[in-house]
Amino acid sequence: MTENSEATPTTDGMEYVRARGAGALAEKMGITITEFSLERAVATMPVEGNTQPAMLMHGGAYVVLGETLGSMSANLYAGHERLAVGIDINATHTASATEGVVTGVCTPIHLGRSLTVHEIVITNEQGRRCSTVRITNLIKDRS
Repeated sequence: MTENSEATPTTDGMEYVRARGAGALAEKMGITITEFSLERAVATMPVEGNTQPAMLMHGGAYVVLGETLGSMSANLYAGHERLAVGIDINATHTASATEGVVTGVCTPIHLGRSLTVHEIVITNEQGRRCSTVRITNLIKDRS
């Protein structure tokens, strides 16, 4: 992981989450952020209400959880003077959640001057990996 000394947050991670929120979509999907720092962000999301017709967790729901964590992490890293915007996201689904909650754990792969890359591993309550999401964000000046 590379570091950008120019992009330093002015608040701690959970203070940042309380001040900014996770967004309307995250709220509708029941996403709860439980840990948030530059090194690691964790959130949960209920399966119920986020399923496809076969009653499995919807693949798009995994992506929403991943993008919520990855984009918010990139914006914490970018600091107040800059803005991180998603430019690429992909997901590989390897198992299905059918009940309870899933947990996403976001860690940085690359923190650079203009790009960040985060990996989000999403597991079910049994600890089985259900989806792996990777998001790349562009950091730009706010204007």
